[in-house]
Amino acid sequence: MTEPCFDVAHLGHVEVFTDKFEESLDFFTRVYGLKLSGQDETSAYLRAWEDYEFHSLKLTRHHTTGVGHIGYRVSSPQALERRVAAIEASPYKVHGWVEGDMGHGRAFRFEDPFGHVFELYWDTNRYVPPEADRPALKNMASRFHAQGACPRRLDHLNLLSEDVTAFRDFMTTCLGSRVTEQIQLDNGRLGGCWFTVNNKTYDLACTEEHGGGNGRLHHVTYATDQREDILRAADIFLENGVHIETGPHKHAIQGTFFLYVWEPAGNRVELANAGARLILAPDWQTVTWTETERKKGQAWGLKTIPSFHTHGTPPVPGKE
Repeated sequence: MTEPCFDVAHLGHVEVFTDKFEESLDFFTRVYGLKLSGQDETSAYLRAWEDYEFHSLKLTRHHTTGVGHIGYRVSSPQALERRVAAIEASPYKVHGWVEGDMGHGRAFRFEDPFGHVFELYWDTNRYVPPEADRPALKNMASRFHAQGACPRRLDHLNLLSEDVTAFRDFMTTCLGSRVTEQIQLDNGRLGGCWFTVNNKTYDLACTEEHGGGNGRLHHVTYATDQREDILRAADIFLENGVHIETGPHKHAIQGTFFLYVWEPAGNRVELANAGARLILAPDWQTVTWTETERKKGQAWGLKTIPSFHTHGTPPVPGKE
């Protein structure tokens, strides 16, 4: 084993494309319960009430749906230099430096073998709450609010690829990620991998693409404080005509209590409660699930519905 690399601190933000911008923005603010930090001609910058950065979701007008880019914040300027050197020495596609946006400074962009664009950055704009959003306790990022489902923070995202092993190699090479859990299929392929760059159980998952697409998003997830928040959110989604795809229920892998919905443009969004699960063992051994074990369903027996394996964004013409 090589010594774990902790150059990358945490998942910072995800850019999501929408071809129904106004409807999507209404969902993420009024129904899902994120706060609007800022807006420009093409994008809205959103965050959960305990996200310390200016934004954790960049919602961008586009002709289609899916993921625009994934941003990770590094642990120091020196760590950024080390990661850039490692990426430039790797076989992966490099986009180079960009100036950043409303939420952070310059960033280094690169691409996985399947078309997902990643960026690493250090300089960030911390959210500075105005008086109306200033919390009573100075150690909080902003005031708790009861708007919509009201998640606490960005948790993770799930990407799709036709070769999970190749994606695993990309994550370990470019981000220094560890694999905490994985699915080993009977045909010898990896069906999924769950990655972390810190002591969270995971901040990114990659599962096998079954819909014929390339560079697609499976879902983006925000975390709640407790399971009851997710049950309450299910009623909020029901009352607002949001498509509930599956859940509430408990995952077998990673043990998260989950609820999946589709926002108005069709991007899948999850609310999850991971409880107190952290990876504290420095010598954590990857947990491997067999195909037979996964076919038993989720933790309490709920079978995984077909759309969960085929739906992703952007949609593949003729596939959905």
